[in-house]
Amino acid sequence: MLKRLFFGGKIEQEVIEKIKRHIKILCSACETFKTAIEKRDKKMMLGVFDLEREGDIIRRKIISNIYEGAFLPFLRPSICKLVEIVDDTIDLVEDAAFEYTDSELDNETKEDCIKIADMNLKMCEIFLIAFESLLKGEDLREKNLAIRIYEKKIDEIKFDLIKRLKTKEVKSFWEGKMISDFIYHLTNISDLIEDASDYLQIINVSLR
Repeated sequence: MLKRLFFGGKIEQEVIEKIKRHIKILCSACETFKTAIEKRDKKMMLGVFDLEREGDIIRRKIISNIYEGAFLPFLRPSICKLVEIVDDTIDLVEDAAFEYTDSELDNETKEDCIKIADMNLKMCEIFLIAFESLLKGEDLREKNLAIRIYEKKIDEIKFDLIKRLKTKEVKSFWEGKMISDFIYHLTNISDLIEDASDYLQIINVSLR
């Protein structure tokens, strides 16, 4: 039943491979971001921009294939929403990368951001495993739980980080805004990954 509803024919298989590629691009963007911030290498962040463009191209192809008739009608809205959330997450990584190139962070803030970037990457990797588990008809609950745990840990770091940053002096309004935007984008990546995980579960339930 799972194979008949979800895997379908050739066009469904092609779309599934594109969705997998899309998620892998998100993983690569998070990994590039993490490595760049660990190495304090702002030029390396340019790789995130390239990945965002590649992800946008694949998103358009996936949506076009779905509108051309891939998958049964009751699955299409959830699959489209899943793809859009993944693409929005890649956009957020790009936004964080852009803000980082113009921001100067103290060492303590950088260490917290590295921790967040590492957990964002781990969440993406678990999400990819969850998608592959869906294709095998496996249970997703443990993967979804792991994603939620990481999201909660990131929230805890975010609250402490914001509380500490409120006490720091900034040179100008724009410096403060760039740092604030950077923290916002970086910490909200996990929220979108959790949302994508929820839609993966919705698709999983629809296939039962």
